[in-house]
Amino acid sequence: MASPESPANTPLPPEPVARNLEFKAALLLLFMVTLVAASVTYLLYARGMFESTQQLVLVAEDSEGVVAGMDLTFSGFAIGRVRRIELSESGNARIVIDVPRKDARWLRTSSVFTLVRGVVGGTTIKAYSGIMTDPPLPDGAVRTVLAGDVAAEIPRVISTAKELLENLAALTSSGAPLNATLLNLQATTEKMAGPRGALGAVLGNDADARKIVTALDRANALLARMDAMVARADAQVLGPGGVVGEARSTVVQLNALLTDARGSLQRVDAVLQEAQAIGANAREATADLGALRAEVEANLRKVEGLLNEVNRKWPFARDTEVKLP
Repeated sequence: MASPESPANTPLPPEPVARNLEFKAALLLLFMVTLVAASVTYLLYARGMFESTQQLVLVAEDSEGVVAGMDLTFSGFAIGRVRRIELSESGNARIVIDVPRKDARWLRTSSVFTLVRGVVGGTTIKAYSGIMTDPPLPDGAVRTVLAGDVAAEIPRVISTAKELLENLAALTSSGAPLNATLLNLQATTEKMAGPRGALGAVLGNDADARKIVTALDRANALLARMDAMVARADAQVLGPGGVVGEARSTVVQLNALLTDARGSLQRVDAVLQEAQAIGANAREATADLGALRAEVEANLRKVEGLLNEVNRKWPFARDTEVKLP
């Protein structure tokens, strides 16, 4: 017998309550669908599905490591995304990339595109634009991508390292020239550490080293004697009673003599000036004596004429000659 609280005895809800629950369930379902659609729309928007783009085609020898959705980077920033990869009629891989028009300004006609496959990490597609003043890259442009595979260089690097190790082993072998050079260097170092030092290592024997040491000692003694001679010469030349002092006193005396001679010359100049004045006076006196002589001669001629006239007129005179004193 069923209990009064069993589900079979539970009364059914009224019809309005059931409709209310159905309405709420429909609203919740509609909200969930709207939320999913909004999320999908946001994801598509975030991935640039509604953004205006232009197409770029990169041609490579193979598309190993390239997948749809891979980014095209410029200076570390994603400016494009791989849409699809297709095989061209010539057997090359065509990588179709969508580039947003707002980022297409970084791509120029002189831009270079590289496809690098690293040993660690995935494949990367990069763009390099060196001259930003060149014309922009047109829509649908086809460019050849420069591919670089680091893993392909590993065998060559290993081969080069192997050759290097073989050469190193040949250099360090017992009969190698480098080993002989190191032995000679060790012997030279031991000689330099000996009593004669570097001199014995350079000359090769102790006898020559002793000769050089003796010559150096003699040279040092000669230099000491030369220093003493130079000191004595300095004392004799530059000392208190040296040649320089005597020469200085001689110069002082010579200056005094020159001063006296200068004074004597000044006195001689004064005497010469006086003599010149006396000569000028004598010259003037000589001119006056000439005039005086002319007057005396004229007077004598007058006296002589007068005496002649007296002698002529004096009849009683015995001796008519008149002698002048």
